Amino acid sequence: MIGRRGLLASGAGVAVAAGAGWAFDAAAVAGWPDARWETADALALGWSRPALEQLDGRVRALGVTSLTVVQDGRLVASWGPQDRKVNVRSVRKSLLGLLYGIAVAEGRIDLDRSLDRLGIDDREPRLTAAEKRATIRHLLKARSGVYHPTAYENDAMKAKRPPRGSAGPDERWYYNNWDFNALGTIYERLTGEDIFRGFESRIARPIGMQDYMAADGRRVFDPASDHPAYVMALTARDLARVGHLVLNRGNWNGRTVVPAAWIAESVTAWSATDAGSLGYGYLWWTLPPAGRFGPGASLALGSDGQAIGVVPRLRLAVAQLCSDATKRPRRVRGADAVDLLGLVVEAAG
Repeated sequence: MIGRRGLLASGAGVAVAAGAGWAFDAAAVAGWPDARWETADALALGWSRPALEQLDGRVRALGVTSLTVVQDGRLVASWGPQDRKVNVRSVRKSLLGLLYGIAVAEGRIDLDRSLDRLGIDDREPRLTAAEKRATIRHLLKARSGVYHPTAYENDAMKAKRPPRGSAGPDERWYYNNWDFNALGTIYERLTGEDIFRGFESRIARPIGMQDYMAADGRRVFDPASDHPAYVMALTARDLARVGHLVLNRGNWNGRTVVPAAWIAESVTAWSATDAGSLGYGYLWWTLPPAGRFGPGASLALGSDGQAIGVVPRLRLAVAQLCSDATKRPRRVRGADAVDLLGLVVEAAG
């Protein structure tokens, strides 16, 4: 292939071109295990060269580590090392959400069981009877009303956390790490399955992830809570596969990995949020159906620039990773990830 500024060269497993990140040759992804995962020339598909150049400039300006763009099952663009494992931050929550869908379909988890029935509590100050009325479904929607201190909260999150008892179950949406961490505890108790090994066997291997192993997960504890955060490190090329799985409603090459009905519920906007026009489903963010993204567009978002974007209108799955905040001009925010996804849409559309 010929990029916009000359012939491509392949180095360190990542295809590069002089001054261009969005063109590459097939040798750069020869190790991807799924034979149906083809590469394609974005320009030959009708993508906009000026829009790709604008996207290229934005990726470089933000200091994005890796960006992977897949359209209709074909890899059409990439920036940076595709095999670098990065802490995906809160994208972990959306990944756990996929495991929940499998467990619910198998009858291992009942979403309407309450914390009280599940025997879920926490360290002093313990959960109140009102808080224990919250169900698994409330936690998936970030609507539990449990505002207990928790693990993996930064100072801004601690300052923003509502007072205990200020809302009951399903009365308020709040992006709540207590809900997300407790969901990890609940999943492991009800299934008897380690999250990281479960993700490897039930999702990573069936969809042909090249890099992820259970050892890429770790737990982060906090003295304030019994429920640790389940932290995961993945590569951009593996995250792109998650996006493609969600794009295809949980189906991978004819095999149901996650039930389609669960994907549909997960990317339904059950709540408005405090993040502009973004809605919230089951551990997945949703984009407004009107405008450039179109119906069914969704996001997994993590702090410092980690993201998976899914745009059904254009059959797009996009993965973004940022590995070292100290080497970037400024912190990459969730809004930046949305803007980058918008630039991809403009280039493809």
